[in-house]
Amino acid sequence: MQLEQIETQLKNKQQELRKRITAIEADFHKGRSQDFAEQASETENDGVLDEIHHEAKAELSLINEALNRLAAGTYGHCSGCNEAINPQRLQALPYITTCIDCAN
Repeated sequence: MQLEQIETQLKNKQQELRKRITAIEADFHKGRSQDFAEQASETENDGVLDEIHHEAKAELSLINEALNRLAAGTYGHCSGCNEAINPQRLQALPYITTCIDCAN
């Protein structure tokens, strides 16, 4: 996979995650029902949304770091041994920072 394709893939995922985070944050800020049973359901949903929100922000951070490595010309090199990361590994996990040997 070409670096341009990886950059496009990362930017598309970045945009998708930003939209998801914005939607979740908007949901957190909207008013809650006056009905007690409905409030219980909303509270349970908030817990799930909070976890999704946390995971989306963590993934967005990894993507931002990968885009920074692309800009700096260090993308695709293992942070452990500085060897090139297998292209198939990068294709599967484009924000990965380690080769398979250093990951183990």
